[in-house]
Amino acid sequence: MYFGKNLAVKVVGIFLCLMALLLAACGSGGGNTAGTSSSGTSSKAPDDKQVLHYPVVGDISTFDPALVEDTDSNFPIQCVFTGLVTLDKDLKVAPQLAQSWKTSSDGLTWTFTLKPGLKFSDGAPLTSQDVVYSINRTLLPATNSPVAYYLSLIQDYDKVTKGKVPTLIGDSLLAPDPNTVVIKISKPGAYFLQALAYPTSYVVEKSLIDKYSKKWTDHLNEGGGDGPFKVEKYAHTTGIELVPNENYYDAKPQLKHLSVVFYTDQDGMYKAYQSNQLDFTPIPPANVASQKGTPSFHEIPILTIRYIAMNYLIKPFDNIKIRQAFDLALNKDLIVQSAMKNVFTPSNHIVPSGMPGYNAQLTGPDGTTNTQGNADKAKQLLQEGMKEAGYASVSALPPITLTFYPRNQGFKDAITAAAQMWQTTLGIKVNVAIVSRAKLLDLSTASVNNPNGLQIWQAGWNADYPDPQDWLSTFFAKGADYNQFNYGQNSSADASAQQAVQKELLEADATQDATQRMKLYNDAEQKIITDVGWLSLWQEKVQYLLRPSVQNLALNAQQLIPPDDWSKIYISQ
Repeated sequence: MYFGKNLAVKVVGIFLCLMALLLAACGSGGGNTAGTSSSGTSSKAPDDKQVLHYPVVGDISTFDPALVEDTDSNFPIQCVFTGLVTLDKDLKVAPQLAQSWKTSSDGLTWTFTLKPGLKFSDGAPLTSQDVVYSINRTLLPATNSPVAYYLSLIQDYDKVTKGKVPTLIGDSLLAPDPNTVVIKISKPGAYFLQALAYPTSYVVEKSLIDKYSKKWTDHLNEGGGDGPFKVEKYAHTTGIELVPNENYYDAKPQLKHLSVVFYTDQDGMYKAYQSNQLDFTPIPPANVASQKGTPSFHEIPILTIRYIAMNYLIKPFDNIKIRQAFDLALNKDLIVQSAMKNVFTPSNHIVPSGMPGYNAQLTGPDGTTNTQGNADKAKQLLQEGMKEAGYASVSALPPITLTFYPRNQGFKDAITAAAQMWQTTLGIKVNVAIVSRAKLLDLSTASVNNPNGLQIWQAGWNADYPDPQDWLSTFFAKGADYNQFNYGQNSSADASAQQAVQKELLEADATQDATQRMKLYNDAEQKIITDVGWLSLWQEKVQYLLRPSVQNLALNAQQLIPPDDWSKIYISQ
């Protein structure tokens, strides 16, 4: 999922270590933890004090679960909507609307039994028909979902998304009775339940959509949701006011009011927290050192990679050696140390540390595991690449513009540092274009199969579920919506080799043997990194401040709060 863009989990040592850290932190009281602000035993404040002010970058890009692809929009969506399953604090699949499920012996038919007495936030009954309607709606061309691919395992997905059939209801989406949902998939997928936890399958109320069409999310105060909270007010300029959903099927929130406040960046959030306007704030990198050790300070490692993307359809990045030169010209250690104040971990990876399938032996384009760059090799590759592409000198290269959205000053400094390294090491001037988060998402989406799309841009991805498929096939498979850099679908000399990697990813997606599956993903990732499919920069941690009076609020590794956890969060005296 993109940033401001989450699991029967395999038993992989490093992932369990991460989860152990998170679980251990959840029982701790302060300092460097991922958990609650205290032991949770403080006396509860009166109802009129049960108010939490939580910031996101806004206006959010969407309030529609079928469309969400960034973490800031996902926060209120996770509060208001839910689906058959979700991911808990340990990123394991947990039941939500479904109380149980089973699969056929061939792994192609999944049957879900709903919890009894389900209702929407307006009190209307919620049945299996609403579940299949919502999933089918995500896939319809009219919805134009940029994240429908999370449901691509569903049988005849391609037919409905391309308009060849009008619906999958009665085909691969069945509601044989009000309490039963049957979903047929096209091939066995080890990650199906995890993908189903993404909001594309969340249940929305058809009557509200019929009444207001594309403007339906502006009227969520009338109903439409089924999560722990409901919308009291949505103001596009200031934020979203949420109150407990009295029709929620599980334990209700103890908070009486959740105010989701819009800010333009993290620096604004941090200043608002200092002025007692917020109860929670991420800490900009420049301020982390001064906050460490304070009672309000918390830190969690997250499954997030920041990277630079280059479009294979736009010169000079159709040449692998020029791409490699751009990668090796960067000293990622120095960028993280100077611009990001050492709060992140430099990385060459696509699949982050803490994920099943993480390859500790993965090497960069120079065949080493170091993240300090290789200036001599970068210069050599640039000269070789320019010769292959017919450029007589650096001055003959086309103009290069890097587009990015600065979350905070640290991000600005990081891009400035990268541009300076390209200038110093390669003699190449890289211009910088700053755009809004929403604009960058639109521009990157429009770069698929587009020789006039973005040339080079900075982005980030946060795991939607802990499986390497979410990182590799999601971005590099043939026809993947997020293959915005056109890996494999280009006319470069390396296109056929990339297409072979895409076939390897398809094989990995369907392989049932876990060990063999991870080997296939590891091999594909190494080939992609060697070709600089991504120019990875760093893996992130999140440092945040939380008022000591806020009890039991704990983010998981996706920076989300599972729906059932809201019943444990309250404001103490």
